[in-house]
Amino acid sequence: MASTHGGSNKMQQRKEKRRLFAAADDSAMMKQIQATHQPDGREVDVKPIIQIVDQVLIQLIARSIEGHHEKSENEKLEAAAALAEFDMLDSLAFVIHKISCELSCKCSGSGDAHGSTMVLLNYLSSYAWHGKVVLTLASFSVVFGEFWLVAEMSTKENTLAKSVALLKQLPDIVENSSSLMPQFDAVNKLVKASLDVTMCIVKFKELPSQYISQDSPPMSLASAYIPIASYWVIRSIVACSSQISGFIGMRNESMSSATEAWELSSLAHKMASIYEHLNNQLDQCYRAIEERMQIEAFHNLVRLFETVHIDNMKILRALIYAKDDFPPLIDGTTKTKTSLEILRRKHVLLLISDLDLSQEEIMVLDNLYKDAKARGEGHYEMVWIPVVEKSSWNEAANQKFEYLQSMMAWYSVRDPFIIEPSVIKYIKEVWNFTKKAIVVALDPQGRLSSPNAIHMIWIWGNLAFPFTREKEESMWKQEIWSLELLVDGIDPSVLEWVTEGKFICLYGGEDLEWISKFTTAALSVAKAGGFELEMVYVGKSNAKERMQKMINTFATRKFSYYWPNVTSIWFFWARLESMLYSKLQHGRTVENDEIMSEVMTVLSFDGSDQGWAIFCRGASEMARAKGDTALTSLLEFDKWKENIDKLGLVQALKDYLDQLHTPHHCNRLILPGSTGGIPQKVVCAECGRQMEKYFMYRCCVE
Repeated sequence: MASTHGGSNKMQQRKEKRRLFAAADDSAMMKQIQATHQPDGREVDVKPIIQIVDQVLIQLIARSIEGHHEKSENEKLEAAAALAEFDMLDSLAFVIHKISCELSCKCSGSGDAHGSTMVLLNYLSSYAWHGKVVLTLASFSVVFGEFWLVAEMSTKENTLAKSVALLKQLPDIVENSSSLMPQFDAVNKLVKASLDVTMCIVKFKELPSQYISQDSPPMSLASAYIPIASYWVIRSIVACSSQISGFIGMRNESMSSATEAWELSSLAHKMASIYEHLNNQLDQCYRAIEERMQIEAFHNLVRLFETVHIDNMKILRALIYAKDDFPPLIDGTTKTKTSLEILRRKHVLLLISDLDLSQEEIMVLDNLYKDAKARGEGHYEMVWIPVVEKSSWNEAANQKFEYLQSMMAWYSVRDPFIIEPSVIKYIKEVWNFTKKAIVVALDPQGRLSSPNAIHMIWIWGNLAFPFTREKEESMWKQEIWSLELLVDGIDPSVLEWVTEGKFICLYGGEDLEWISKFTTAALSVAKAGGFELEMVYVGKSNAKERMQKMINTFATRKFSYYWPNVTSIWFFWARLESMLYSKLQHGRTVENDEIMSEVMTVLSFDGSDQGWAIFCRGASEMARAKGDTALTSLLEFDKWKENIDKLGLVQALKDYLDQLHTPHHCNRLILPGSTGGIPQKVVCAECGRQMEKYFMYRCCVE
């Protein structure tokens, strides 16, 4: 066991020694490579060169794989265009010729590849790294191209080409295609790998310096690696040139050269590894640049909203789409593509949501939008801007986007991904969008009327136009706590009952046993008291599926009048939440605002497991209680009925409810935190004490 362990240690020591020697060799080579680099500031526009090199090499590789073929008309046109660009680079012709001669004359299979590479690096010492590799590839393209032109044309009835091929003793490519294939295949792979690395090095040079500095980590790491990458590109080209030179004089010789093919394949593998590393660094640079650009775009957007404009087009172009290459909107009415011009100098509402926008929200907005159009009041347009993640986008998400889009009568963006990341950042950080839909209101000059007008829209609809803070304050000054505010346009029948002076009861919850007892008791009290009673079941918030089941149950058991669709129930609770948040945004509290206090009471009723009820008559007579208390008051009607003549029905009931109220109670208030504006302090609507604050996250609200 000991000897085995000792042998293992020795093997490990030998591996470590080889690794250290390899590291020392790499370090020494790096110093040697860097010593050749003495740029004098001359700039080479490599773009036209690399374009023609890429075209030449790709065509030559295709020829070596597929054999001779005539150039298509497109190839001829591309070549002519590339040559036209190349005219401006006459000054480099001698350099390319010199390197081509070096590659043709000194790069033989038996030569020193490292030495030849260093000769070329010394000759190219005045150029930047990207210039060195591009000029070397251009020179190789000449060598490789000349070889193929002669070899290819000698197979035709071209006497000159045949004579040159004979003098060079070039092999017959067609006759020896099978034996030459391993070499050509190895050359092609190495040329392609060298071209990939060269393109990568050129891309680093093209990175915008205003968004990424040479000192930043991804760029500095790449800059340190580019010299050794350039060395291996040039050394690979030397190896390919050596292989091409080796074909000369092989006309009647054996074409087998597995060793050379293996060496080229080994180099191609190394180049692939270099490319992977450089490309990874390039991706990191692109991400860093994109981040910087988006930060700049974000700050530009901030400044844009601080600037006065003659119309809203600069703002809309910055938010939605700045280019003119295609119409970015879909008209919800005609389902046709349209430009942003349709929104010029108009009030614009930006509906911002994810793909979980509910049908109820769309239906209510649809009614309001169409009503505004029909009446000619509130001249606004609306645009849906979906906020989606590219990483999670799939066919199902696309289908959902198209389905939601098809339901909308207003405008929507044609493609969610035309919205820039900087705009999404602005929407989230400045307008506080998280998940729940918001409606941002802009005036005809693009100024912000409201960062979220959805509360105004739910409470007052188009009456709140133009959806400014001042308009919101004005609307609240006209309101009192009343059944009309609670129900508004959800159900005209309820408003008619108010006008007729009927005794009305709104109630909610899900306890069917309590609902049955409560409705029976209420009807008995109405009969005994000799007054008309109308009852409306308003359900429970955030329970769409359960509410549909309750609606079905009400249809069968006929407890009382009820809203026969989930949308009305959803809208009732959405309006109450909107009232609360609207009040919070205006700095109101339950201590100084009756409406806010009553809204929070109803919301806390909804947060409990019990039923609840609000009794009212006329515009403002109201009494409310939780389930057990409300039921008890009705069952004990005889104890307070004598006060009705003196106080009135609602006040008599309210006084008795106050007598039944005990200090022992438990109220829960569940607020959707994604809407923003959660208060730091909330007091109990029953006893006035400060409530404890909890954060509740619920995955399934059904």
